[in-house]
Amino acid sequence: MMKIYTKTGDDGTTSLFSGRRVSKTHLRVEAYGTVDEFSAIIGVVRANKPSEKGNEWLVQIQDHLFRLGADLATPLEAKLGVGTRIGEGEIEWLEEVIDEVESELPELKTFILPGGTLAAAHLHVGRTVCRRAERRAIELAAVEDIGPYVVKYLNRLSDMLFVLARWENYQVGIADEEWTADGKNLLCK
Repeated sequence: MMKIYTKTGDDGTTSLFSGRRVSKTHLRVEAYGTVDEFSAIIGVVRANKPSEKGNEWLVQIQDHLFRLGADLATPLEAKLGVGTRIGEGEIEWLEEVIDEVESELPELKTFILPGGTLAAAHLHVGRTVCRRAERRAIELAAVEDIGPYVVKYLNRLSDMLFVLARWENYQVGIADEEWTADGKNLLCK
């Protein structure tokens, strides 16, 4: 039986898929660690019983996130040890889902307050962690080439989570709660 602990990280370093050891605070580790955190939040969303269709989309997203984590853990010059890197196909899939979901939702004319069902509220939390993963990827891209798709994918994914949160609420009849500058928030009909 393989043990879960290796003790190799006791010195504050970890191995990338290329075999290179880096600090656990390295930008690359921060980026894929945030993607991992985000995937765990998607697991919480799924545990909160989203719609059947929403759950199917979330399973696909978790698959993408595991691949994205491997992508970020592997410098471009190294061979990716598992799966394939995130590419244009995954981005196009996100855009198709966004278009499908938005076609069913009332038009949004103002900011909304995150909330609603537990699944929708956690999707909003996931959206913010996705944005943090995007920021970490942008920081990494400033010092190392990570390819053209990682940041674009994360940007599109956060958009998808926003509309999916609205859609999950819409499926059960919960209206978006508009944010107003005067503090008199209203439920959208």
